[in-house]
Amino acid sequence: MSARRDFDVLIAGGGMVGGALAALLAGGELTRGLRVALVEPQPAPAPLPGEPLDLRVSALARAGERLLAGVGAWPLLAARRPCPYERMIVWDAASSAGGTETLTFDAAEAGEPNLGHIVENRAVAAALIERALALGVTLVRSPVTGLELGADVARATLGGRSVAAGLVVAADGADSPLRQLAGLDGDGAPYPAEAVVTHLAPELPHGGAARQRFLATGPLGILPLADGRVSIVWSTTPAEAARLVALDDAAFAAAATGASDGVLGALAVTAPRARFALRRYNARSYAATRLVLVGDAAHTVHPLAGQGVNQGFLDVLALAAELGRALGAGEDPGDARVLGRYARARRADNAVMGAALDAIFRLFTDERAAVRRGRRLGLALVNRAAPLKRLLVERALGAP
Repeated sequence: MSARRDFDVLIAGGGMVGGALAALLAGGELTRGLRVALVEPQPAPAPLPGEPLDLRVSALARAGERLLAGVGAWPLLAARRPCPYERMIVWDAASSAGGTETLTFDAAEAGEPNLGHIVENRAVAAALIERALALGVTLVRSPVTGLELGADVARATLGGRSVAAGLVVAADGADSPLRQLAGLDGDGAPYPAEAVVTHLAPELPHGGAARQRFLATGPLGILPLADGRVSIVWSTTPAEAARLVALDDAAFAAAATGASDGVLGALAVTAPRARFALRRYNARSYAATRLVLVGDAAHTVHPLAGQGVNQGFLDVLALAAELGRALGAGEDPGDARVLGRYARARRADNAVMGAALDAIFRLFTDERAAVRRGRRLGLALVNRAAPLKRLLVERALGAP
């Protein structure tokens, strides 16, 4: 006889990825019968009306948007005005924006109205938790302080009590305590870079375009916001990141305007600045006995293409589909064969994405003259190669 289980699935981490998985399992046709617990000591509160936009935003691909719409979370974001972006414009610092060496992706090339939306991370997480609870998920506001993985059941220690589950999902971030408790290791290293984030008001309209300029020290991402402002993610050396955060508003605005090549005219500071370290990581295995990794707990990448949360949502879709297939076939969703199928497929896809982004980062921060000429030529060639551009647009839309 199998051991008693308090829950069928226990998800540790109530961020965007954990919340999405909880809502998707609770509302899925094949998985809605599962007893799901979402463990999050400090769930994100829904932003109050008129509250300033949080600094942390994401470029949500269309696949992620469909996921949120499918669980009923997308309408809850309307008050925070997700901003659609129809184009992505990429150029090297040695070129001029709009020239022949500028790479432009347009949603129209794929017959889509847009490539995705810029969304506020906190609002997305709050909306997903709201929907998960409405669909019957149990919210546990305690940290996981212990973990015991057995052949028939996993036991997690939550606030001093032991809770038994058929499957534990680690969605608890890049420094995942559950991954460490399970003894899962991975490959990766910190980048010699940090990212500076803030929101700025441009002199010129952003036109619903996401932009990225590759500077010698790293990429500058410029994301459109619905209120006409832009959010920037400026990857640079740690020393330069510290200097930029310490500048007064006028000096920072001037630095950001110069770094953006003035494509939106003068930029004005409208929000605080923050900086965070960057690293690349991919767990060697996404699964252990009765445990599986998703999102940043499994993999982290450089933010230059905005693929972090989108890769996490693809994890969620793949895991939910695998658990649904297992239930339909009469299998135990926490069985090693079920988790292994998910783990192998997603680790391979995330490894390719991580390696590609790492190669792009290193290529565009290599200042040798021959490399600079080669990458400008490469951008120009890709811009003229319609089949390759369509493939890249499909990837930007979130196709695995």
